[in-house]
Amino acid sequence: MPKIDFNLTNFHINQGENAMSLSYFDNRELSWLKFNQRVLEEAEDGRVPIFERLRFVSIFASNLDEFFMVRVGSLYDQTLLKKDKPDNKTGLTSAQQLALIAEKVTELVPRFSKAYHLIEEELSVFGAEHVNVNRLSKSDKDYLQKYFNSDVKPLLFPTVIDKKHPMPFIANKAVYIYVKLTGKKGNETRGLIPTGSDVFGRVVFLPSDNGFRFILTEELIMLFAGQVFGDYQVADKGIIRITRNADIDANEALFDHDVDFRDVMEEVVKKRRKLCPVRIEYSHYKNASDIAALAEKAGLTIGSNFIFNVDYPLDFGFLGEIENRLSDKSELFFDRLTPQQSPAVVQGKSMLSQIDEKDIMLMYPFESFNPFITLLEEAAVDPDVVSVKITLYRVARDSKIVDALIKAENGKDVLALVELRARFDEENNIGWSKRLEDAGVNVIYGLDNLKVHSKLLLITRKKGNSISYTTQIGTGNYNERTSRLYTDITLMTADQDIGTDASLVFAALSIGSAVESSSSLWVAPHCLKPRVVELIDREITYGKNGYVGLKLNSLTDKDIIEKLVEASKAGVKVELLIRGISCLVSGIEGETENITLVSVVGRFLEHSRIYIFGKGEREKMYISSADFMTRNTERRVEVAAPIKDKDIRDRLMNYFTTMLSDNVKLRVQQSDGTYVRRETEGEPLDAQRYFYFKAYAEAVAAKSAAAKTVKPVKLVARVRKVKK
Repeated sequence: MPKIDFNLTNFHINQGENAMSLSYFDNRELSWLKFNQRVLEEAEDGRVPIFERLRFVSIFASNLDEFFMVRVGSLYDQTLLKKDKPDNKTGLTSAQQLALIAEKVTELVPRFSKAYHLIEEELSVFGAEHVNVNRLSKSDKDYLQKYFNSDVKPLLFPTVIDKKHPMPFIANKAVYIYVKLTGKKGNETRGLIPTGSDVFGRVVFLPSDNGFRFILTEELIMLFAGQVFGDYQVADKGIIRITRNADIDANEALFDHDVDFRDVMEEVVKKRRKLCPVRIEYSHYKNASDIAALAEKAGLTIGSNFIFNVDYPLDFGFLGEIENRLSDKSELFFDRLTPQQSPAVVQGKSMLSQIDEKDIMLMYPFESFNPFITLLEEAAVDPDVVSVKITLYRVARDSKIVDALIKAENGKDVLALVELRARFDEENNIGWSKRLEDAGVNVIYGLDNLKVHSKLLLITRKKGNSISYTTQIGTGNYNERTSRLYTDITLMTADQDIGTDASLVFAALSIGSAVESSSSLWVAPHCLKPRVVELIDREITYGKNGYVGLKLNSLTDKDIIEKLVEASKAGVKVELLIRGISCLVSGIEGETENITLVSVVGRFLEHSRIYIFGKGEREKMYISSADFMTRNTERRVEVAAPIKDKDIRDRLMNYFTTMLSDNVKLRVQQSDGTYVRRETEGEPLDAQRYFYFKAYAEAVAAKSAAAKTVKPVKLVARVRKVKK
């Protein structure tokens, strides 16, 4: 395969040969990098507790790993095609996008390094010292030598790379020691040492009188690398890590109806581990040309600007071991917050009967996930329940949801659609599908060419000749763990129109098709996007009195973007709360000047989707699993549900407007596509913390016999002062 070197000679965005002139579009990949930069800003923010800043460092690195595996991998694959199809919004070819990505990542690496080392310095004040391996005392070296000989060296499997020993396979994201070796006759060769092992951990703790001192295991192995290659002398040594393309599509295999799709996905997972490299990171190694040669042997054909020389750990999986040693120092961490019992739920009363009386909405992580689990467990044993049907995209490793479904299988019709193509959760979902199937649950998979991303549960009851539905629609996965980390919304309703639509969705999925039309629910790919466009069009007719409010994770759908621009030109007020990617640039005179776009990146991952069209009597509000990305609107099964209950609509509108009022974690997009923090005016408002305190206050009030006796709780979040 030929080597391709992407560079930026005489090229800048919106100035390339194929670039479009429309100023209100931003490139998807560059917009994502801006989002990850906002994550990095949390690591740089002195108001965030020190160890939590270290977590943001780790999140930034993990995000970037996935970006390279998926997006960079996909773009690289496109460059190998005869016709490199340009981005439909900015006109950039895949090669041009890769060049811009390399440039931006190169800018971020020093900033990331600075943030990490500053945090290290601050942690050392609290007794946590990451010792420089080049500055070890003699006593430290003696201690480490004994530990290396007894606990590590016997488990190492070094490899010499020469004519008799070909280049070994380097696993994705695994950390290795790379060495330059000199033989007795002066001959040069190279060597590799894998550092991963389930036997020894990532951290080696050194003797210390106060606090604790440590180095990483890969640093230990690098220190004594010369002792594992026999008579060879080590001339140079360092730590390396390769990131591989993970963009592999199983859809083609679906056309072979003679194979089990689960078997296909197991093969896909295996193949992914061996795809071509798209990035190499290294540290400590002095000779850059050696690394370039290694990259070529390993199959890195994407170009030299995807080789990064860094001075920080290449894998942050060691943080858990450090956290355990610091757990008694509460000032290093966010204050502990516990999801509260929703005041909308009466404990001890049947969930099914409560939902029959009134729609119930839960907001995670502020409110507990438990009422939903209780609903499932109740359905499992209720004699009137005849069927339970659910779509599963990502579930927890130890899932009470799955346990409830297995329990419900006893005498009831239980159907679970398990989406095996949930990226990087494939193995977990394959395991759950087998367990469910073994327990007697009817398990089906996603559709040909369509992922099922909806969060939909349908409980059907029969009393005499009467059938009734209880439906749950959510914005987030059925995952107990992420419900404590992501902001999400779930609606539980006995609305029979919604239930009827939900039954149509499951009926279609059961025969391998998608819903062509629906009444109450909006169901992608056929009847969500048209409804969105229709309601934006309606608001356009109201001009300056029109309103559109959207809370999304990402906005990339060109048709919807252009419709929002049309609304802006008509004077419609458009408020966009978008956590991650936005291919729309707001605030451009004559184009998007009536659009405000903001992003909140904070302690919890913003994940809920809310659509609002109109104000007052014509207000229509929906929650959904769907972002406004083409993959969601046209290539997935997604569900949006109307919020019909006025109290719930008011609550959601309060949530939306409060998020927009955040002046601590909110960034405002500028007309050049950059994001800046909103200046704090008046008392600081961290919206996420506000809603947690609000949940606490409401839970206390609900438990009180006399709500009037409850002391009012100040809901404005306290913000840590920045250390000067």
